[in-house]
Amino acid sequence: MAANCARVVGSLLGKSGHFASSTRPVTPRFCRQICGTPALRRKNLGAAGPEKFTPEFIQKQVEEFEIGKRHLANMMGEDPENFTQEDIDRSIAYLFPSGLFEKRARPLMKHPVEIFPKQRAVQWGPDGRPFHFLFYTGKQYYYSLMHDLYGRVLKVEKHQDQLRAKGLFPTEPKQIALGTSRWLTKEELEARLVEPISSQDYEYFIQLMERLLAMPCCSLEQQFVMSHRQQLEAQSMHQVVPPLQKDDAGVDFSTAEGRRKTSRGSVVVRDCGAGRLTVNGQDYLHYFPVLQDREQLMFPLQFCGLLGRFDLDCSVSGGGRSSQAGALRLAISRALLSFLPQSEGEAMRQAGLLTPDPRVRERKKPGQEGARRKFTWKKR
Repeated sequence: MAANCARVVGSLLGKSGHFASSTRPVTPRFCRQICGTPALRRKNLGAAGPEKFTPEFIQKQVEEFEIGKRHLANMMGEDPENFTQEDIDRSIAYLFPSGLFEKRARPLMKHPVEIFPKQRAVQWGPDGRPFHFLFYTGKQYYYSLMHDLYGRVLKVEKHQDQLRAKGLFPTEPKQIALGTSRWLTKEELEARLVEPISSQDYEYFIQLMERLLAMPCCSLEQQFVMSHRQQLEAQSMHQVVPPLQKDDAGVDFSTAEGRRKTSRGSVVVRDCGAGRLTVNGQDYLHYFPVLQDREQLMFPLQFCGLLGRFDLDCSVSGGGRSSQAGALRLAISRALLSFLPQSEGEAMRQAGLLTPDPRVRERKKPGQEGARRKFTWKKR
């Protein structure tokens, strides 16, 4: 397959009339750059040995990629200096249209940095002996990390024993302020170590880190602990706060929308009101006869301590009464953000008032009586 593609590419490039007289001839390696897949190249590299992973080999592949990119730009009549990766993909799709369903089997031309897996420098000397003493474990960087981590645990324990011997052990130890952070995931740790680890290895790493974090004097290793945690951005920063508007009388008001199942609701919250709440032109007591639905509407105002301050004009359509109440509750919560400081908006988010409810009715399955209910099974 790859040989056929190489012959086709070579014939097409040879017959193109856009080449200048000084253009270098097309090599089979350029054809392999187009027709090869990342999985195939990784397999070939792994079978050929570790010499191809050296920086010299990668640099040579980069040079061949640049030459192939100039050839492809000349074929398409484009400027080779401004030929981007998007132009390369478009040209490959135009010159080598493929009806294969598997994307990895389609022709492609990517930069060697994207094709070849991320590698470290050569880890053995000219005599073939590895530099690292844990090389033959197969996961030298993981075990080095665990060895370093356990050494830090022993260092903190020794420091605590010295404080106890001198009678200086603090009654209220200073803990590490983790804030809004989490441990690195298994995939992130593998990317940092550039070697695969098992789920059990990852659990051992988390257990040892938790043991270090539970020690009274763990603040000595705060920098090391935080280097293995990922900071989480506050979700309230992504919350779109509707801007305040003014009507003809100069009264501030805010509008927002909410959804719940198949119900869609919108609300207009006006400041300096008397606490009136209407839904589709009716008083909410008449529109929602069930007490639970009324509590859903009033909960955002009660949570913020703003009962009786605003007038709310709501409109809702679709769904049932319960889903309509949920849609209006979300709309009211979003509209109130315009009148509240950022700290109270974060409190509303943590209370779940700004999070849409993703639950929907589960569909009935064929061969069953309902979504989960099965027909009665009879042996005979």
